[in-house]
Amino acid sequence: MIRELLRRLSDAHGVSGYEGNLHEIIRNELAGCVDEIREDVMGNLITVKHGDDYKIMIASHMDEIGLIVQYIDENGFIRFVTLGGWYAPTLYNQRVILHGKKGRITGVIGGKPPHMLKEEERKKELKIENFFIDVGASSAADVEELGITIGTPITTDREFSDLSGTRVTGKALDNRVGVAMLIRTMQQMKSPHTIYGVFTVQEELGLKGAKTSAFSLSPDCAIATDVTIPGDHPGIEKKDSSVEMGKGPVLVLVSAAGRGLIANQKMVEWLKETAEKNDIPIQVEVGEGGNTDATIIHLVKGGIPSIPFSVATRYIHSPVEVVDIGDIEAGVNLLVEALKSRPDL
Repeated sequence: MIRELLRRLSDAHGVSGYEGNLHEIIRNELAGCVDEIREDVMGNLITVKHGDDYKIMIASHMDEIGLIVQYIDENGFIRFVTLGGWYAPTLYNQRVILHGKKGRITGVIGGKPPHMLKEEERKKELKIENFFIDVGASSAADVEELGITIGTPITTDREFSDLSGTRVTGKALDNRVGVAMLIRTMQQMKSPHTIYGVFTVQEELGLKGAKTSAFSLSPDCAIATDVTIPGDHPGIEKKDSSVEMGKGPVLVLVSAAGRGLIANQKMVEWLKETAEKNDIPIQVEVGEGGNTDATIIHLVKGGIPSIPFSVATRYIHSPVEVVDIGDIEAGVNLLVEALKSRPDL
């Protein structure tokens, strides 16, 4: 079941630059299903199903946003910087896991108690630079004894959970949703072409793994499986995001209001026609914010026709992201059917 696969992926820990924990899950899932699995210098995990000379790349980033230890003071409190885009109130008073040399250590992100805030302080914006992590230590030496040093990666301490019906919540659904979709696609698809399933690194820090892997593989076209923001809950208007959860995967026509990517029109037609032919529900989006691996892939070498293929996911870049399993399943179905052919580029 894709739900249980997503549970394992969401509960795994792998911030940008430290994605190795995902490798074992992906390797185990795809052993015997692909012709080749290899890791490149950057840490991208490249899986291959060999076919003819036409090469299609599907990229999905493994990394989640997180934190990293910057400084440990004399009283054992830990200062950190972010890896990826965090909104400060989302982090305040969260429980975290520090992945030290001696194993996982639990900590909490602290700040000045609300009861002690003066009126003028309450009006001020929360700033991550004022937060710290408390692991229960009394000194820097105590922290060192726990195996925590400068450079230790940190993730939020949350577990995947079922909501009502086909909806689930968890951390790192951006982009373990895309990873799950790519795994299932590589397991199920049969294509006359050569398919690269590339699980990329450091997307949250600038689309880095996608750039290097696309350069080395030089595919004829590319799809990036990722997540996107729906406009179906309080606090956001449909005019700002027209897609909804539960109504199918999303073809992203434009990302970051054109500053990121304008999807190749032949790629759009290919996926749209496949969806229509197979009665698979899809949505289309013109987005104002956010980029995917497709943004950098389409600029590699002489240009690679690319499109983001996303799943509507609520509360992105928080520890409580929400997704509809049915959208992921529909996404897998569409990719499996599309890969039986190729875009008419």
